[in-house]
Amino acid sequence: MARLDALQAFLDAAFVAFDQFAEDPRSRLSVTQILAQLEASQTQRSDIGKRLPVCERYLDDVLATKTGKTSLDVLIGRFTALEPALEWKWRSVNDHTASENFPMSHANAMIVGPGGLEDRRDLWLGVTLMAPNVRYPDHDHAPEETYLVLSEGEFQHGDSEWFSPGIGGSFYNPPGIKHAMRSGGRPLFAFWALLPDRPRH
Repeated sequence: MARLDALQAFLDAAFVAFDQFAEDPRSRLSVTQILAQLEASQTQRSDIGKRLPVCERYLDDVLATKTGKTSLDVLIGRFTALEPALEWKWRSVNDHTASENFPMSHANAMIVGPGGLEDRRDLWLGVTLMAPNVRYPDHDHAPEETYLVLSEGEFQHGDSEWFSPGIGGSFYNPPGIKHAMRSGGRPLFAFWALLPDRPRH
């Protein structure tokens, strides 16, 4: 099955950027396996494009930002071309760790993965946008996860203090670890890559 040109162009740019900025050996192993699995495309969906109000307010400005890092600017450009095809969704949550403004002030889009533009179960590649001054709730999941951050913002995992990866920052979340993120005075924008079934020894 042929992959959409815009999706393939985005994936090519995404893995150049992940390869450049992911330093944790576990991230690098995970991303390498995701890339290998992506060699075979799967079912692709169409006509799912949908923006939420937080996207209408903040996304265009976020995507107009120049990072000064070639691979990230190419990634943002490729994502900009792909973004109208994506379905942005709210995360349903009833959790005291989320900020009160969280429900209407964030959006997630699955690019490749369950319910994504390429609908598959063996990997997840998606993106999160948050308005300024929003805290994402504490959460955890079985798949390991690698973040690639394209904005200012703070993150927390396990028992760590809040930390700021910065633009181009990348970090690894082991399976099942509790983690969260929060934006400051500017929107937060980050990609995430999850691998549900990597064999562990």
